[in-house]
Amino acid sequence: MAEQTAISQLSAAISERPAPIYQRVKQAIIRQIREGIWLANQRVPSESELVKELGVSRMTINRALRELTSEGFLVRMQGVGTFVAEVKGYTAMLEVHNIADEIAQRGHHHSCKILLLKESRADLEQAAMLGISSGQPLYRSLLVHYENDLPVQLEDRLVNPQLAPDYLNQDYLQQTPYTYLMRVAPLTAGEHIVEAVLPDAQQCRHLAIYPEEPCLLIRRQTWSDSNIVTYARLLYPGSRYKLLGHFKNYG
Repeated sequence: MAEQTAISQLSAAISERPAPIYQRVKQAIIRQIREGIWLANQRVPSESELVKELGVSRMTINRALRELTSEGFLVRMQGVGTFVAEVKGYTAMLEVHNIADEIAQRGHHHSCKILLLKESRADLEQAAMLGISSGQPLYRSLLVHYENDLPVQLEDRLVNPQLAPDYLNQDYLQQTPYTYLMRVAPLTAGEHIVEAVLPDAQQCRHLAIYPEEPCLLIRRQTWSDSNIVTYARLLYPGSRYKLLGHFKNYG
């Protein structure tokens, strides 16, 4: 019933705007969102429902929804549906923060799912990332972080056991790896590499996104004094997150 009302409101809004049809659909949806008629996290009618009720082609509806998703107005969750997006969260680009704190500062709830927590032997690439010898032990964790039950970060982390010996024994449902690592090996330096990537099939499943959705990837290496503590790959769905950096000009 609510979806039928939403479609009726949308149909009326479309008829008022002289423009190409896909743009009229986009403009009408944006208007519904900005006026508070369609609320954050509200499910958007499916493509089939919109095609049937609005009397336009599936190609038109698909283009409008795809562009609205890439512009941050909608969120598509594979196997679930399309929803009105909340205002994008952000993560610090030039600083290292606890994601749980970032989410709490927005008044939202953080939760976590542990996918992997194990010890293994470092290959040549992993050894270089942690500044250890090939074949030495390392710890690896793979976690999904949620904001109000929406997956917003896939954290794939390698840890030097010599600096964080009890890493595998922590309860990461109660604290983040950041919290433990800052306690046992306080951060003194870090390096970030930021790039836009397309996720693989497994990453899409973990983040509940479609294969064509671009993501933000931060490769982060951190030191405590002169020792590398951890190397992390932090993957964010582009439609749900943005990067924020602060700097001062001392020149």
